[in-house]
Amino acid sequence: MSRPTVVGIVGSLRDESYTRIGIARALDAAASTGAETELLDLRDLDLPVFDADAREAGDAPELTAAVADADSILLGTPVYHGSYSAPLKNALDYCGFDEFENKTVGLLAVAGGGFPITALEHLRSVCRSLNCWVIPHQAAVPRARNSIAEGEIADADIRERVDRLGEEAVQYANIEPDPPCLESTENVGADD
Repeated sequence: MSRPTVVGIVGSLRDESYTRIGIARALDAAASTGAETELLDLRDLDLPVFDADAREAGDAPELTAAVADADSILLGTPVYHGSYSAPLKNALDYCGFDEFENKTVGLLAVAGGGFPITALEHLRSVCRSLNCWVIPHQAAVPRARNSIAEGEIADADIRERVDRLGEEAVQYANIEPDPPCLESTENVGADD
């Protein structure tokens, strides 16, 4: 069997992004577990606001091809107003069943405050609507400015959670998903 491919999407545009640090660490753990990895940094991609009449605008073909070719996808987001970021939402809008269906997806959220779980639940719902298999383990990085220093995750418990996310992205890369969930069968907008 070939090595699984794990792609990590960084849903933050900040130069000093804590989300980027988290996704990079999870990808390092995936590589150490035997995966080929690729980091997709949305600040490096030209992705205009999604328009269904211009699905191949800017770097959208590069994004969709990388996601479609992946065995597992790690989605990382900062928490904005209790949910995931607009750049990540925009990137996900360029994708659909062709890129995500039956894929393994891992979730990571970074918050300035203490409870980034709502953003993870919102992403979990989006992934269910695309008929993904979402890893039950998710990585939350609360109070990021206290947990991350000098480009590294300083908190040992958070490091362990992020590493486990990357390892499980490899472990479950070729899992046989359940039959389509109700959310995916009712996702009429996916084919628009």
